[in-house]
Amino acid sequence: MSVSVRKIRREFFLPLFLSVFVVICIAQLSAGMPEDIVLTPVAAYPHDEKAFTQGLFFDGGFLYESTGQYAQSTLRKVDPKTGQVLLHINIPNRYFAEGLALASGKIFQLTWRENMCFVFDKATLQKKDDFRYSGEGWGLTFDGEHLIMSDGSAVLKFLDPKTFKRKRKIDVLDKTVNTKKEIPVLNLNELEYIHGEIWANVWQTTKIVRIDPHRGKVIGWIEMAAFVPEQHKADTQNCVLNGIAFDAATDTVYITGKNWNIMHVLKLTTDKR
Repeated sequence: MSVSVRKIRREFFLPLFLSVFVVICIAQLSAGMPEDIVLTPVAAYPHDEKAFTQGLFFDGGFLYESTGQYAQSTLRKVDPKTGQVLLHINIPNRYFAEGLALASGKIFQLTWRENMCFVFDKATLQKKDDFRYSGEGWGLTFDGEHLIMSDGSAVLKFLDPKTFKRKRKIDVLDKTVNTKKEIPVLNLNELEYIHGEIWANVWQTTKIVRIDPHRGKVIGWIEMAAFVPEQHKADTQNCVLNGIAFDAATDTVYITGKNWNIMHVLKLTTDKR
């Protein structure tokens, strides 16, 4: 690990509390969805700055991470507090690893342009199966029934985890401020399913978009610019925000980016006013 916990705390952890919390106010679009979300920074932990983060999820006290780039892609199990890689496997050099999700006790990992999804045993990270698909693979998450996949467009595909066949799709649309015309939200990337919503990193931006999984309507936006490491603030091409993991037991969200040396932890609370 290239960055110590002490350095992380000094350079990043204390400045987070200057702003105390992030509040996102939205209009209620469907039953059960909160009107307000509050994200309160609670910790900042080390993250391997060599990890080109493409997929992230939390399970059983650990983070599982997919890292990309040809000849550098991995699947790894990580201690969230220290950033230490506890278990990892290298993905064959011809594959560029992408989104990652856990479904039915198995880990699913997408590849970018190789049209292949690998399936791994969670305990050993040993490959058990694979599926082919058309188009590019970007982000992946699981809603309890379907795997949800992004491909860099404004479309999200809902897949059967047993067959990887598409069951349905949604077009993600938002209204412009001036005309109220609905326009597609492009470059949907890493995904996470949180409290009945889909959260998506929008590639090459500092924003997370919250999506209604039934209609594809945008519920709201989360601006994460304040959490980008100082050395990456001018980089909108490579070392960008990309990584959302949710711990449902504690309502905490883990946020990081490609080649970031920090993993932010934020407490999530909701307010149905």
